[in-house]
Amino acid sequence: MISYNPKDWLRFIFEFHKSDTVRKLFPIIIVLSLYSYGVAVFEMEYLQLSENSQVKNIPVMHSLLGFAISMLLVFRTNTAYDRWWEGRKLWGGLVNNSRNLSLKLNLILQSESDKELFKQLIPQFAVVLKAHLQSDITRLELDNLPHPEIKNFDTSKHLPSQVVNMMMKRVNELYKEGKITNEQLLILNNELTSFLDICGACERIKNTPIPYSYSAFIKKFIFLYVMTLPFGFVFNLGYIMIPVVAFIFYVLASLEIIAEEIEDPFGKDDNDLPMERLAVTIKKNVEEIFN
Repeated sequence: MISYNPKDWLRFIFEFHKSDTVRKLFPIIIVLSLYSYGVAVFEMEYLQLSENSQVKNIPVMHSLLGFAISMLLVFRTNTAYDRWWEGRKLWGGLVNNSRNLSLKLNLILQSESDKELFKQLIPQFAVVLKAHLQSDITRLELDNLPHPEIKNFDTSKHLPSQVVNMMMKRVNELYKEGKITNEQLLILNNELTSFLDICGACERIKNTPIPYSYSAFIKKFIFLYVMTLPFGFVFNLGYIMIPVVAFIFYVLASLEIIAEEIEDPFGKDDNDLPMERLAVTIKKNVEEIFN
């Protein structure tokens, strides 16, 4: 995740980082500009259409469709941001739950070997969860199609569950040995269960993107909308229409690209969650509590 000063306007305006949509869309913008230039030459020089032509009424259609496409993109970006923010809250909850479990175990346990075991396993869950969420296996685990391109596609092993299982197994052994009471067992079990609750909620975000039909429709809508802009705008703007069409495409396509990136907050993009740093924070906090 990129750290930045939200008040630094000059940096936002004049700096182009690698995740900026200008870099991603630049080749398409060039092709679209050439296409718009070709349309302008074809209509104005070759066909010699005048402003009295019926083609000049095309902008009326764009005015009507502009509201519809703006509403679709607003809903799209809001939905994507909700997924990103929910992912951030889940990882914030994991940080707090790791601290709470460490505090309770540090007070309950008397054996240094048991403390050392949990000091290793609690931070390990965050590390394993990060790798689990960044795996293509997790992203495609609800897909009913085979994926031979992914080696060792084995959905029978769930590493986060194995880490929690090791901790719960040791807690139950301590209960049988009489080292923890019934009340302490219930408290610890609730804390451990919350780890897999967080994992399941993250998996829901990871492997359930927005419906395919909705995503495909927005992309087709943007494409057809922009490709028809030059035909009507050329009579009102002339060749100035070329940068205008390119800018409209940049705005619409950028919103869709941003939504695509943040709807999966567990990837490796610049705008994704800093799971690596959060895992390091958990490890540091747990070690401080047990030491």
